[in-house]
Amino acid sequence: MQPYELTLTELHELFKKRELSSVEATRSVLDRIASLNPQLNSYISVTSDMALKSAQEADEVMKRGNFDPLCGIPVAVKDVICIEGIECTCGSKILHNYVPPYDATVISRLKDRHAVFVGKTNMDEFAMGSSTENSASGPARNPWNTECVTGGSSGGSAAALASDQCMGALGTDTGGSIRQPACFCGIAGLKPTYGRVSRYGMVAFACSLEQIGPMAKRVEDLALLMNGIAGYDSMDSTSVNMPVPDYTLDLKKDLKGLKAGIPKEFFTEGTDPEVDAAVKQAIKTIESMGVELQEVSLSYNDYAITAYYIIAPAEASSNLARFDGVKYGYRAEGAQDLREMYRVTRTQGFGREVIRRIMLGTYVLSAGYYDAFYRKACQVRTLIVKQFKSVFEDVDFLITPVSPMPAFKIGEKLEDPLTMYLVDVFTLSTNLAGIPGISVPCGLTQSGLPIGVQFLGRHYGEDTLLRVAHQFEQATEHHKAKLTL
Repeated sequence: MQPYELTLTELHELFKKRELSSVEATRSVLDRIASLNPQLNSYISVTSDMALKSAQEADEVMKRGNFDPLCGIPVAVKDVICIEGIECTCGSKILHNYVPPYDATVISRLKDRHAVFVGKTNMDEFAMGSSTENSASGPARNPWNTECVTGGSSGGSAAALASDQCMGALGTDTGGSIRQPACFCGIAGLKPTYGRVSRYGMVAFACSLEQIGPMAKRVEDLALLMNGIAGYDSMDSTSVNMPVPDYTLDLKKDLKGLKAGIPKEFFTEGTDPEVDAAVKQAIKTIESMGVELQEVSLSYNDYAITAYYIIAPAEASSNLARFDGVKYGYRAEGAQDLREMYRVTRTQGFGREVIRRIMLGTYVLSAGYYDAFYRKACQVRTLIVKQFKSVFEDVDFLITPVSPMPAFKIGEKLEDPLTMYLVDVFTLSTNLAGIPGISVPCGLTQSGLPIGVQFLGRHYGEDTLLRVAHQFEQATEHHKAKLTL
């Protein structure tokens, strides 16, 4: 077995036994990236020199007996999260030459634990998309079938993990952007509770919805990454000041006595038959592990897409106003005055999907439409939050599909944005409510594409979700499905 094939946990064990060094593991991963990235386009930039230097430092730390679980581990970072001195494009032409002068808090915390950053991963422009096709660097390709999408917007991170181009990764989730690509690429991904992980140093799209979270080959690796990045940050006004548990402590506890809710609105016509069958088999597996099942209703989920595509574009319209060609990033040439420079720079610098959402957001916030659209969407959001809280009074977690379909062909939905938006029908309400959600593999289609199951939990209930997902992983073989690349 090559070092790049290892999970985060397996690599850490070899480090402790002194059977492998971080430099050796990092070189193996970098060679893997050099071999596969031209085909998969999972990385926008590769930080080889920085990675090897960090790996050497990690080896020195481990020689002194410090074997932190994240020390020396090759990690990929979605290109919306700032690393000092490394270009951060957000998948957009408008930020093609922006180099942050500081680290995001999650990066600082991982640096403190001597993790190794191997590169910045591909993504939908400013995290707006469900397929990683809306990238100025071109679409990422699914390692299971390179004619198919990776999911989005954290598709590059998911593809890198699925093809063994890193041992762990950071993504962001605004409406399913960690869980959906994890589902499409057959890996594990956790969207934490809003406020549990600092957002400082993440380029903003929709501030009230988005959250940084871990992605990995196994659930245990997610828990270790969460231990590294979770916790209060005074630099982030949305960060919650409350104790962070050790997310690995409860992983091995059985599930007997837990109650799982099955939301009837998530099992309706329109879901791919193979996805439906795989998720229902996952529910049977969970039941066989001593979990009591209970049908529940989340009726307001029917309005989640409508509310989301008012609130998220409204926040995007405000957040992206700063990209105007004046302070940093791309500036169009030849403009006759300031107004024309703004207009031409933004028209040339932003892609179609970003422009579409900025225009939509500006419209719903404009005079005469704010009350009719934005205020009503916020009221619906409040009802969604209340309904989730009510349901969690009776059950410990929920089981749902991640997506109504497996990965689709590149280009198949680009010209039909409404159909593309429906891909996230089972994930959006989680972000509106601010609750945690996790995706893990639960099967393959007949054509060999991964299928994922989603577990949703109470606010700050990541420990329960990781426990459920880990126990499900141990009871099945789906996570062991291997690619030949």
